[in-house]
Amino acid sequence: MNAPAIIERIEASGIGEWMRSSIHAMPWVNAMHVLCITLVFGSILVVDLRLLGLLDKDRAVTRVSGEMLRLTWVAFIGAVVSGAMFFAANASTYWFNGAFRLKMLAILLAGANMLAFQFITYRGVAAWDRGQPVPGAARLAGALSILMWTSVIVLGRIIGFTKGVAVEVPENIDFDFSGF
Repeated sequence: MNAPAIIERIEASGIGEWMRSSIHAMPWVNAMHVLCITLVFGSILVVDLRLLGLLDKDRAVTRVSGEMLRLTWVAFIGAVVSGAMFFAANASTYWFNGAFRLKMLAILLAGANMLAFQFITYRGVAAWDRGQPVPGAARLAGALSILMWTSVIVLGRIIGFTKGVAVEVPENIDFDFSGF
């Protein structure tokens, strides 16, 4: 099965070539991706736990979310950039990887959950911002967000073990273990 032409072009791009050929690219991009995903999840988790009534019950939801929003978006952009670099390195392999596709679906579902929360539930935040019970729809959005972002992290780890990238030993390397 062949990948679509756009996927092959992404893999053949300068970024893809650099990611595959540089000994430093993968570890540094990986570190950036893990750090950014950690910050995305951590900052969103603070808001979600507030919505669930498990953290900062005395602080206004608007204040907690306002404090976290900038960090969340900066980290999310970093995660997208570093993730795109990973994708470019082996795009045709990732394209067919079930865990990768499920991760992308989980990110889309997390985004849809966030949009529904922002444009429907959060519009009435003045009535429950501080000192009032958080409505069920907001608690549900928080719980779904935790579920989706946890899924993104778990699926991301699974991708690392299922991507199927061929690693070949150079011909001039001789493994001689007779001394052991």
